[in-house]
Amino acid sequence: MTDIRRIIVTAPGALELRTEAPAEVGAGQVRARSVTVGVCGSDTHALHGRHPLIPMPYFPGHEVTGVVTEVGEGVSNVAVGKRVTVEPTLPCWACKQCRQGQENLCENLQFFGCGFEQGGMADEFVVRADRLHIIPDDLDDATASLIEPLSTPVHAGRIAGPLADKAVVIMGSGTIGLLMLAVARYDGARRVVMTDPLPAKREIALRLGADAAVDATAPDVVDQVRAALGESADVVFDCVAIQPTISAAITLATKGGTVAIVGVPAADVTIPTIVVQDNQVRIQGCATYVPEDYAKSIEMLQAGAVKAADFVTAEYPLTQAREAFDASAAGGEIKVLIRP
Repeated sequence: MTDIRRIIVTAPGALELRTEAPAEVGAGQVRARSVTVGVCGSDTHALHGRHPLIPMPYFPGHEVTGVVTEVGEGVSNVAVGKRVTVEPTLPCWACKQCRQGQENLCENLQFFGCGFEQGGMADEFVVRADRLHIIPDDLDDATASLIEPLSTPVHAGRIAGPLADKAVVIMGSGTIGLLMLAVARYDGARRVVMTDPLPAKREIALRLGADAAVDATAPDVVDQVRAALGESADVVFDCVAIQPTISAAITLATKGGTVAIVGVPAADVTIPTIVVQDNQVRIQGCATYVPEDYAKSIEMLQAGAVKAADFVTAEYPLTQAREAFDASAAGGEIKVLIRP
């Protein structure tokens, strides 16, 4: 078979385009030609050695869509020629969490594109057929590229909600924060206030439906957010997860509110446990997604609640993967795609 190109991050700051033999397709697996691959914040953090859960070397590309070109023995849920997106969690299906329908919390979890032996940032990839979702015909490739990243806020909104008629704060107006805004609006939040240090990102948040957007670096950011919200927050989605945002989130959620940690923390933070206890603040971790979140993500995209034109702001070929990572990390883009 013809050799394929694949991106590998070999060490902090070191990204290479390699040519290698394609992987074999085993029983229960499929081969797919990569169509779009999103550059995630976790990818850029891992490239620079700042992701606590992705060891080096790794093969990036968990936000991937493709077209099936080969199916292995026993595969019946997808056929050659189908457009698919990958649900990159690779659960064992045997542990307690998997048996309870929480495969995103699998005790033996592996993650395609994040520390696994393969990722989608390549000409093609091989993955278990049970991790694929068929892309509806009415979603174009750019829109379909948002299914996986949108599923993370969908999951966060579901386990931290319900959000209907709630006062919501979103810390961070990057890709996930802006998608979180779309989920909050879709689910009927009464008022949504967002924060970000970058004026351009705050302007985008307002354009996409936030009621207010506050400078995250302001010394009185909590007072400004609370004033804009008009009350304490029922739910705060922290899409940054650093000490200042966690501290602000807990203050905003008092009393009786929920702080949902959506962003991946680069390091531990401290929390005021007496405030959390005495004000009955719920701190909710939000880990990836499960199939029902993918289904709702697809539903939202089909309904036009999230539009690719608002989110996909740059595209690069596979040969310019380093430029794509740099553009994503610089903060000026929302979602950067690679098209192999």
